[in-house]
Amino acid sequence: MTSALPPALIATDLDGTLLCAGDTVSARSHKALATARAVGAQHIVVTGRPVPQVRHVLDDLGYQGLAVCGQGAQVYDTARGILLHSVSMDRGLAEVALGKIEAEIGEVWAAVNQEGLDAEMLIGPGYRMWHPHLPTVRVPRRADLWSAPINKVLLQHPRLDDDELTRVARSVVGDLVNVTMAGEHTVELQPLDVDKAAGLARAAEVLGIPGSCTIAFGDMPNDVPMFAWAAHGVAMANSHRELLAVADEVTLSNEEDGIAVVLERLYA
Repeated sequence: MTSALPPALIATDLDGTLLCAGDTVSARSHKALATARAVGAQHIVVTGRPVPQVRHVLDDLGYQGLAVCGQGAQVYDTARGILLHSVSMDRGLAEVALGKIEAEIGEVWAAVNQEGLDAEMLIGPGYRMWHPHLPTVRVPRRADLWSAPINKVLLQHPRLDDDELTRVARSVVGDLVNVTMAGEHTVELQPLDVDKAAGLARAAEVLGIPGSCTIAFGDMPNDVPMFAWAAHGVAMANSHRELLAVADEVTLSNEEDGIAVVLERLYA
């Protein structure tokens, strides 16, 4: 970063970025974040996971700040255990988007994250959950996915890889919904105005900190908007090529404490 002062706000993705295997944060990363907070920096978690799937991680961290969850759809106050902001996805629009995608490439497998602090992730026929430690509920019919308000739809295809599925979905329904790749086997549909940048900007406004004083860390294409909003974007060595292409800096991988390496330099 070009400023003589270290960033006032640190925004970190979780999976593939701050978290190591087993949803853990290393002792070195814990210490680096604590050092930054001790000199006045704020830390905001910015994750694609909805609140129910990330609360255990925040508890283990002893995290008491704001968390941007659900790919920017939720701003969660961990200290008070309340949602400050939440955006639902129109279920009729979700069905239309799925129909248009399937008209182009055949059947897709779908799941949804329901809206709310204690909502469930519902998995439709064919969908494979690649994170078995996260709670899910399997339903017998796609129609069952729309039983309660949702904040996003997750897609998989039996043949296309994540990049191709994302490309096709954007070309078909990119004018109706926001299509993003959030991780391996994780292509998602959300309202057009929902992404990590929008959620982070809303949370940062509560703290009174602008993007010009923010450093952001990530690893996947869903972090691209967050990098555009922040003054400085740091990609992990294990990042997707789309994020590497727009990063201001590349650090070590999440398993090598890449975030800590940068924070130790900035907040020594």
